[in-house]
Amino acid sequence: MKRSLMLLGMALCSSPAMSHGTHILNDYWEYQEFLDRFPEQNELTHKLNEVVQSRPQPLTIRQEKPITISIVYPGQQISDYWVRNIQAFEKRLDRLKIDYQINQVFTRVNGDITQQSISLQEAIKNKTDYLIFTLDTTRHRKFIEHVLSSTDTKLILQNITTPVRAWNERQPFMYVGFDHATGSLKLADYFKENAKEKAQYSVLYRSEGYISDARGDTFIHDINTDTDFKLTSSFYTKATKESAYKAAKLSIQKNEDLDFIYACATDVALGAAQAIQESGRTDILVNGWGGGSAELEALEKGELDVTVMRMNDDTGIAMAEGIKWNLEGYEVPTVYSGDFSIVTKNDSPERVSRLKARAFRYSGQ
Repeated sequence: MKRSLMLLGMALCSSPAMSHGTHILNDYWEYQEFLDRFPEQNELTHKLNEVVQSRPQPLTIRQEKPITISIVYPGQQISDYWVRNIQAFEKRLDRLKIDYQINQVFTRVNGDITQQSISLQEAIKNKTDYLIFTLDTTRHRKFIEHVLSSTDTKLILQNITTPVRAWNERQPFMYVGFDHATGSLKLADYFKENAKEKAQYSVLYRSEGYISDARGDTFIHDINTDTDFKLTSSFYTKATKESAYKAAKLSIQKNEDLDFIYACATDVALGAAQAIQESGRTDILVNGWGGGSAELEALEKGELDVTVMRMNDDTGIAMAEGIKWNLEGYEVPTVYSGDFSIVTKNDSPERVSRLKARAFRYSGQ
């Protein structure tokens, strides 16, 4: 477990080797584990992925009225994932000829709890057909359990692909995202190949919650199991560039032999990159997480060394197709994860351009 103390408004964690065993997130089914355990789900997910990668086929039934969709997202951050997700979602709905009405609210990652609660309660009061939300904190979980137990609203959980074990009797309509563990393991492989032997590293989490656990602890567990690398410090941030900058600055000051910083999110990565630049250390590697526009620009400038790039629009398209299947009376998979590609600062502009054309095919480059 992590020992923590408060510092600079962040929780500083001096992390020993992880002791979680095989399952980093014991309350959740790991993505592939869930698909292996439930073969019928594996088949449905595979079919949905084929549809996501294909041209849209319009809705085959006639709607009596527009469906209502409420979206509450932590979209106020440098990462453009959430904004692009909605753009892809709406454009696919349009091309599927689905009649819909959307009410959307963007909040901060680590704040606006009151606004979030008001928006969510309003959606339930208005008996929205589909509610798209996320799961990162205990507060989120309590609200979700209320929705699952007492409403007919179909809940799509965005940015999570690991079904909650305790909800097996009544899972949400869909979990949709890019599997955090899969992406983190791809980055772990990069650092194994590109960092020196017995490298020393620091981890910068987002704020405390599911995503930090899934991205940060998965990475640490894999690295500590498979290498002689040494974790010298780890910090929770406020999931902002400024808080990550302060944490990275401190980790560099604490260890003059630091070889790389593992960042768990876009805003965190860009804050770390700024601290590295200001330190004058050109030998410290740092990654992005997600591969949105801001990260790709930073890679091009050499400010980041690598990122795991989400094929961003996959998830917006998957949500639209899931709703279409539901309207047509077909069974919808419980979980869907989009594809990733590793991108480095040394990749050719042609390769990056091809990846952008695929990742942002609906939300635009």
